[in-house]
Amino acid sequence: MTDIHFYHNAEDLLGVTCHLAVRAFRSGRKVSVLLPDDAVAHQFDQMLWSRPATDFLPHTHFSSPLAAETPITLGDAPPAEGWPHDDVLINLAAEVPPDYARFKMVVEVVGTDESLKVPARNRWRHYASEGHTPSAHNTAAS
Repeated sequence: MTDIHFYHNAEDLLGVTCHLAVRAFRSGRKVSVLLPDDAVAHQFDQMLWSRPATDFLPHTHFSSPLAAETPITLGDAPPAEGWPHDDVLINLAAEVPPDYARFKMVVEVVGTDESLKVPARNRWRHYASEGHTPSAHNTAAS
């Protein structure tokens, strides 16, 4: 069964997402990052490219022909041709990702704004109704 983790109270959504992607990558995992829209996907892509050369994170868009071989993939919509990986999915979108159960782990990153918390609570309830036991991690306590 898929492990579900909610990282809440993230003041810097993309910063926390980047940190979690780095952690997963360094432990040998493959990561797909679902972002809420194209502008945020572009911003996250730029964040990954701007890391120091000694801390490079190989990444590409879901639609890239190299997606299956690239450890970190990202995009603003689930790929029509199917997810390139089934290891870790980091979700910043408002909805429960389609086919989330195929992943070993789903990570939900939730900001401090109430407009982000309400859909996150709905996602939590959805996962729980499907038999999952989501775990909560307070990023403000880190």
